[in-house]
Amino acid sequence: MNETRRVHSVNLIIGLLSVLVITAICFVLREAQQVILPLIIAWLLSYILGPVVTFMTRRRIPAGIAVTLVLLLLMGVGYLGGLFVIARIQDFWAASPLYQDKVMTLLREMTENWDLPFDPLAGVDWGGKLTGWMTGAGRWAFSFSMQLTMVIIYLVFLLLGKPFFDAKLRAAFNQKQAERIANVLGAISGQIGAYLSLQVLISAATGICVWLGLRWIGVEFSITWGVLAFLFNFIPIVGSILASVPPLLITFVQFESLWPLLGVGLFLLTIQMTIGNFVSPKLLGERLNLSPVVVLLSLVFWGWLLGIVGALLSVPIASTIKIVCENFEPLRPISIMMGSGRMHQRQEGA
Repeated sequence: MNETRRVHSVNLIIGLLSVLVITAICFVLREAQQVILPLIIAWLLSYILGPVVTFMTRRRIPAGIAVTLVLLLLMGVGYLGGLFVIARIQDFWAASPLYQDKVMTLLREMTENWDLPFDPLAGVDWGGKLTGWMTGAGRWAFSFSMQLTMVIIYLVFLLLGKPFFDAKLRAAFNQKQAERIANVLGAISGQIGAYLSLQVLISAATGICVWLGLRWIGVEFSITWGVLAFLFNFIPIVGSILASVPPLLITFVQFESLWPLLGVGLFLLTIQMTIGNFVSPKLLGERLNLSPVVVLLSLVFWGWLLGIVGALLSVPIASTIKIVCENFEPLRPISIMMGSGRMHQRQEGA
């Protein structure tokens, strides 16, 4: 009896200590996210770019040159993407006065039709609001550039050490432990690479469908909304909803009628339902083997903890935790509970 009580006491202490440790880690992550977020992003990118650097070094290309070439390619893609985004912003900014006049006219008509006892537009300082938005955008751009610089610095050091990691692993551990760690890291790398590649294809298909459909309907800036759908589709569950709001608002202001708005809403809903409920689960569900509940909880938790970047990284982080738990016997039940359950259901059916 005393032995049983002692075991229960030890388990209770371990459980409470685990809660305290997790709480402390969450506090540190939230308070130090300006430093930790670039490190997490660089760590994930190293799993994607690391095999390229390793391939080059095995072809007797010096590690420094290999890392430089990979970074130049990455920055080139980012530069072209930045030029595209700037061009879209300039087009939208040039048309903003026309849309501002339309919005003002619609609001006045709504005020008159509803016979409101007050004017909701009275006293609104549009110039001050615009200045505030521009100031906020400038601060965001400065913060983004600083974060990007830190990501590149972290990524350089991670990639420089990537070709020698296997040798250090074999020297630090015995053969069995080294193989086990290498298998875990290989599984994580494969899962992250597969998720990102499939997500890029799914997001690209979503963006192209949105662009072509809105262009056929006649909604202005259709290519901008296609790119927005592509980017926001990386955020699980809520990303597609957020990406649908701007084109719906533009449609209402542009056509000044509810029928085009309903048509665009139905079109966007059809795309999101088709890709979100059939294509994406089929391609990603079998590969990642993550429960939808785990994806949702991971999105909420990491989005709350690290903001929009945490929401973008929620699925890779959840997949990494699942793989780590799967390879340690005491944590294997957690990995099973995080899974979708399809594999175990098939085994029971067989």
